[in-house]
Amino acid sequence: MRNRVAYFGMFTALALIFSYVETLIPISFGIPGVKLGLANLIIVAALYKMALKEAYLLSVVRVLLAGFLFGNYFSILYSLSGALLSLSVMALLKKNGGFSVIGVSIAGGVFHNIGQLFVAMLAVETFQVAYYVPVLLVAGLLTGLVIGILAQELLRRLTWWLSQS
Repeated sequence: MRNRVAYFGMFTALALIFSYVETLIPISFGIPGVKLGLANLIIVAALYKMALKEAYLLSVVRVLLAGFLFGNYFSILYSLSGALLSLSVMALLKKNGGFSVIGVSIAGGVFHNIGQLFVAMLAVETFQVAYYVPVLLVAGLLTGLVIGILAQELLRRLTWWLSQS
């Protein structure tokens, strides 16, 4: 039990650190709201190393803490909708078993953007923001690919490290 609490604390701290580091990176993709999503690296790893309910709790805690520390109410609302939809889709694909970590992460990146876009449509009370879908799909695919490659390597190293201790 203590190990699970320690791992949860470590994963939470890492996700918050990655969220903060991302605010410091002066890279702009030229698309409002699009970012790499470094903290999602930890969420993907948690999906594979923790119980699903713990991965959900980690995702919610990360979004709330990062939102209060580095964002605002709207960033929490958008991030939470994207995070929950993304994690749900990733969990289904992982359970299916036919997808690699990279494939699961790509789907997570795409559905994170879809979740945020859906909330944006509700917030502005128009479907005209749907013109943004193709751009967000490509952005989600690319960021999901990068995070998936990093998550696959992190999981490989984490598995090795845990086997040594």
